[in-house]
Amino acid sequence: MVWKLKRPILVGGVGLSFTLWMLESWHHKLMQLGEFSLLSLLAIGAGLWLIKPWSTKPTNQQLDEMAIDRVMVENTIAQSAYAIDKLHEVAGDCGEALEKAALLKENIPQLYSELDREEIKLTVTGGKSVGKTTLIEILRQQNLPSVECVETLPLFIQGNFDTAVLEDAVKSDLVLFLTNGDLTETQFQSLEQLQAENQPLMLVYNKQDQYLPDQRASVLLSLKQRIGENVVATAASPQPIKIRKHLEDNSVQEWMEQPAPDIDNLIQQLDKILTQRQQLVWATTMRKAKLLKTETKSLLNGVRKLRATPIIEQYQWISAAAAFANPVPALDILATVAINAQMVIDLSRVYQQKFSLEQAKTLAGEMGSLMLKLGLVELSTKTITVILKSNALTFVAGGVVQGVSAAYLTRIAGLALIEYFQQQELCTLSGSEFNLEKFGQSLQQVFAQNQQVVFLQSFVKQGVKRLLPESEKEVVAIKNAAV
Repeated sequence: MVWKLKRPILVGGVGLSFTLWMLESWHHKLMQLGEFSLLSLLAIGAGLWLIKPWSTKPTNQQLDEMAIDRVMVENTIAQSAYAIDKLHEVAGDCGEALEKAALLKENIPQLYSELDREEIKLTVTGGKSVGKTTLIEILRQQNLPSVECVETLPLFIQGNFDTAVLEDAVKSDLVLFLTNGDLTETQFQSLEQLQAENQPLMLVYNKQDQYLPDQRASVLLSLKQRIGENVVATAASPQPIKIRKHLEDNSVQEWMEQPAPDIDNLIQQLDKILTQRQQLVWATTMRKAKLLKTETKSLLNGVRKLRATPIIEQYQWISAAAAFANPVPALDILATVAINAQMVIDLSRVYQQKFSLEQAKTLAGEMGSLMLKLGLVELSTKTITVILKSNALTFVAGGVVQGVSAAYLTRIAGLALIEYFQQQELCTLSGSEFNLEKFGQSLQQVFAQNQQVVFLQSFVKQGVKRLLPESEKEVVAIKNAAV
């Protein structure tokens, strides 16, 4: 195993502190700038937001660069099947997990059959009243070969879970994202979410006829500056125009005429994209397989964590008892290496990660050193000391601070190890090298999540109850009274 602790972990902490100091300094200075200067800064910030770049490329070019082939997709499906088998294996007598594993496994044959699918699923999404239904009706009249057009629920409606709508959209082969004007921040974030899933998409600027020619050009230019060339302007249902005809008798006839839909540019772009029909199908199947693997891994991690949590609780109180029995002036986390090493071995078995005793001891020592370097030992000890000082009865008892602190740090180490294991790929989990830098990131994350005052107070209370039985508390109380 290769373990490396790189400076970016520490530099990141220093950088965060420096940033907070700078923000605090700027806060006082901004108050002195006056209203005009503050508004100017806000205007600059808005300008920076407007020019925020978009990294996607035209859909056909995006598909070319994906270079997805059938073998890649089949390998991803196989990984999903492997994860489901692991879930079934680990579930044991957990009926709910076994039932979910069986349901998930039904998707595997469907994914393989998807590889030979000929029909393309085109999803039209966007906010309310942007012309989704009308555009779909027109597209269906175009007789696009083997294309199924589907409309999603409107986005950005209060009470509607937009994320669920977008998650459903990524299961389609191509997404047309409709807008009837320049993008809002919410629309941009939705597009980014689709892009993050490698979803082929096209931004459709619909209802362009409702703008004056110069405004129309300005909006289209703004969209292309932010999104790129993957934008097309349409008017699926143009507004009626007034026709005036002068007759020979000098009378005038007027009537309203409905122009034909203006979607020629969209159809041309769709024709180009549909030439890569096979790539679209494979890319969609790949996304579905990855989603299946992610869902399975989440369930698998849940089952494993249920089994790992009692192990952590067992060793945290063993560490507490050891530190309480042999208190030292300053808590040295390295003194608990032997206990934490055994915890590493037990947790690694749950996650099918093999560690020898010597490797576990080395890792436990590295974990302790990392906690010291990151300042977690000092910070947690001070916090627990403050909580214990509120109760003089328990605070005067020697070793309580050391005992509770040892328990807390052992718990943090165990939870961080779980977090680290959960992030690993299932196919490489067993026998993979332990990355101490990534573990350090998990360690800091878990430590931050377990710093809530209510949790710490409850944890300290549990520790005191275990370390100081009621009879011993009475003895301490008598000694205090005598003093």
